[in-house]
Amino acid sequence: MIKTNNLMKVFTTEEVETTALNKVNLEVKQGEFVAIMGPSGCGKSTLLNILGLLDNPSDGEFHFLDQEVSNYSERQRANLRKENIGFVFQSFNLIDELTVYENVELPLLYLGVSVADRKTKVNKVLENMGIAHRSGHFPQQLSGGQQQRVAVSRALVSDPKIILADEPTGNLDSAHGDEVMKLMTELNDSGTTIVMVTHSPAYAEYAHRSVHLFDGQIVTEKFNGKFHV
Repeated sequence: MIKTNNLMKVFTTEEVETTALNKVNLEVKQGEFVAIMGPSGCGKSTLLNILGLLDNPSDGEFHFLDQEVSNYSERQRANLRKENIGFVFQSFNLIDELTVYENVELPLLYLGVSVADRKTKVNKVLENMGIAHRSGHFPQQLSGGQQQRVAVSRALVSDPKIILADEPTGNLDSAHGDEVMKLMTELNDSGTTIVMVTHSPAYAEYAHRSVHLFDGQIVTEKFNGKFHV
């Protein structure tokens, strides 16, 4: 599903050149759950942005769904992204002025889905996530765990092939964090491919494999022995 070959990302200003990713070789298979770990500033978010087609690498190859996409334009990336990728963020990124239903409906509006189909899809995913009874509420009326369930619902409503999660438990207490990780595991068990950035070794154990970054390079990989091709 995803494969990188000698992936590089260099940020250049007038004063300094910073190598954020240095010859990263990574493969993520369909149905896999991969955790990306490492200290702050090691390149985790930069890598996730490239995997999520939010940015292009400076050099190297990036294959997404058997397409070499490293030199795609923003429009090409956007078209591929909105049809195939769901995002879950640490800060939830819900729109305060929209209800739960409207927040989850948003990706379908961008995809041009009909009103009737939007209603069916949104109600189904909210029901599956156990948050349908809150559909008319606003984000600030929800607990952190409920807000993250809404964020996951929004990521799932367009039936993406892969979920990219950036510290999805970072703003949650341990009880709600455990709840979100249980939810991620259930999604993966149902066939959704997941790549998750996390600082937590305990939450990384939920994944099939942990990839450790340091100074923009993959230094170790740990297999938890759960995934079979």
